[in-house]
Amino acid sequence: MARTKRASRTRPYHHGDLRGALIEAALDLVTEEQDWTFSLREVARRAGVSHNAPYNHFADKQDLLIAVAAAGFEHLRDRMRAAVARVAAPDKALLACGRAYIEHALQNPALYRLMFGPALAKSKGGRPTEARAAGNDAKAVLKEIVVRGARTGAFAVSPDNPRDHAEVVFFTWSLVHGLTMLLLDNFAEADLTIEDLVKDIERSVLKGLLPR
Repeated sequence: MARTKRASRTRPYHHGDLRGALIEAALDLVTEEQDWTFSLREVARRAGVSHNAPYNHFADKQDLLIAVAAAGFEHLRDRMRAAVARVAAPDKALLACGRAYIEHALQNPALYRLMFGPALAKSKGGRPTEARAAGNDAKAVLKEIVVRGARTGAFAVSPDNPRDHAEVVFFTWSLVHGLTMLLLDNFAEADLTIEDLVKDIERSVLKGLLPR
């Protein structure tokens, strides 16, 4: 059944961006199967190219998965930016950013685990450069909110101390990421809704940031 489904989704390769087509095909497979155990041959078939075509851009499947993780971070960055684009107040922007982050993970758990998990770091001697750079771009959305809140007085954070900014970003990110992982692993109590948990974590973060 799975083979038939994959074959039905195969699309002919017409445009000139082979690398992008392969990444898109791999993203589709991760999303549909909630796993990344597929082969490069399956990715090539999904993209509508020969089974050797992926090697024009990727040394192996690991390299392709690194690009997929980077694309996941790009999607996360775009989603957070869209969520805060029209939110002027830094405290409300912070909440919107956190919600967008959690929604991104809950809608595609496998992609999120690939982005943050150890699968890509094992054989590459650490977090791959491409994925790390894309992750930093996503984190920059949160940093912009923190810096804006510090400089406008909305947050009790030194406006001109990059170290303070970095600490607040890391602390906030850690809390939201921790909640996200607990939700993905079904550790939430049965009588607590995701909405309630998100609101609680948001209030906890803002309690430490707002001027007293």
